[in-house]
Amino acid sequence: MALTQRLEFRQSQSLVMTPQLMQAIKLLQLSNLDLTTFVEEELERNPLLERASDEPPAGEAPAEAANYGDSDESGGSHGEEGLGGSTDGFEPGQEEWMSKDLGTRAEIEQTLDTGLDNVFSEEPAEAAARNAQDAAPSVYTEWGGGASGDEDYNLEAFVAAETTLGDHLAEQLSVAFSAPAQRMIGQYLIDLVDEAGYLPPDLGQAAERLGASQQDVEDVLAVLQKFDPPGVCARSLSECLAIQLRELDRYDPAMQALVERLDLLAKRDIAGLRKVCGVDDEDIADMIGEIRRLNPKPGMKFGTSRLQTMVPDVYVRPGPDGGWHVELNSDTLPRVLVNQTYYSELSKKIGKDGDKSYFTDALQNATWLVRALDQRARTILKVATEIVRQQDGFFTHGVAHLRPLNLKAVADAIQMHESTVSRVTANKYMATNRGTFELKYFFTASIASADGGEAHSAEAVRHHIKQLIDSEDPSAILSDDTIVERLRASGIDIARRTVAKYREAMRIPSSVQRRRDKQSALGNVLSTAMSDRSRNTEPA
Repeated sequence: MALTQRLEFRQSQSLVMTPQLMQAIKLLQLSNLDLTTFVEEELERNPLLERASDEPPAGEAPAEAANYGDSDESGGSHGEEGLGGSTDGFEPGQEEWMSKDLGTRAEIEQTLDTGLDNVFSEEPAEAAARNAQDAAPSVYTEWGGGASGDEDYNLEAFVAAETTLGDHLAEQLSVAFSAPAQRMIGQYLIDLVDEAGYLPPDLGQAAERLGASQQDVEDVLAVLQKFDPPGVCARSLSECLAIQLRELDRYDPAMQALVERLDLLAKRDIAGLRKVCGVDDEDIADMIGEIRRLNPKPGMKFGTSRLQTMVPDVYVRPGPDGGWHVELNSDTLPRVLVNQTYYSELSKKIGKDGDKSYFTDALQNATWLVRALDQRARTILKVATEIVRQQDGFFTHGVAHLRPLNLKAVADAIQMHESTVSRVTANKYMATNRGTFELKYFFTASIASADGGEAHSAEAVRHHIKQLIDSEDPSAILSDDTIVERLRASGIDIARRTVAKYREAMRIPSSVQRRRDKQSALGNVLSTAMSDRSRNTEPA
């Protein structure tokens, strides 16, 4: 078969992801904080972008600025007149004295009848600097406190930083050890401590990475566990409680047996704990009371990482006509403009082709960014409006009336693709009369109705399950099977495993555990009431 060369024309269609399209898609899924960071980077990178401010136009100067300008101009003219013709207030004798030559140093000293060192002991600048250095601050503001007229004055600069758990432990480490090797091991272990004050359960890799023996690591760890706060640097809850009990000198064999069987305490198996510890009811109650007074997370009282406040992107308010008014939060929308005037001035002065292409690309990128931000805001508003329309029952009556909703229903209603709706609802929040929710909260799976009617939302079913459990009688705890029967009586067709899954997702214990908890709580209430009654009946 011979190989030949030939030209062919083919016509085809393909979707090309331009950089501008990729940027618009990226902006859609950014949260308001990430969007602000992105826009700040673009403002630093692109000279043709500028922030849109609420200041008046350049031609309409404020009254104060106009007055200052007039005063400057008048002051300048007066100065020129004074330097030029008129000499009002400037005596001729003074002018002659200023223009007169004072002579040499010897002549000046002879005229003054003393040495110049006695008259001008030091340079004025040096004397002023020395006096300012030696003098104590005369007002409170010179010490760095109080109010200041400077616009850059920031009170937060004088607020003491919170002491973190790592800093607190590092200060104690420098005092506890003098050997560099032990300090290195201790600092490595301190870096592994989490916010609650715990170390990882397995420290075998620490010895390998540090090139030390396991015994050296254990020796340093034993010292670290004596640091303040008590219970820090523990590897488990049992070890944390044991450290605190040793600090209180209450870690006897019975308490040790209780700490090692915290699973029975979690199940409220008092009979099992009495058998394990070998004590009576009164002693086991006192021991449990001591355990409850301990701190299971000793590191939480120190400064932790600050939580970022969640700012809603959309507000939903009741309208005057009985509907709902949806509006964007203008504080979360970056305001940027393209400086066309600056570009016009630059285009007249730029001569190099490379500079022209750079500013042309900058203008194009700035224009696309402004359009992408505007399109992002419009898309968020359109999706939020459709969500409010679809979930009108939720805003009016509550979670029980939340309808099942998916991305396709919203996308078809606003004539957009599902992926666009998915990006818009990511990391966006809506402030409503019932609280602030993520936009994805309103998209829930559907659960079929038992009588063949309208399907129920999964979130509404969870809410129904929680209501049933909260209102159950302590003497008649509802099992998962009983909950299924009651839900089916309400028209919700659901399986038992689904009820168990929703219950565990809401961190609601099983019926056996709930029965123990409520019976224990009821017993505590009765014992408290009996003790109060006996105290009141005692003779005065």
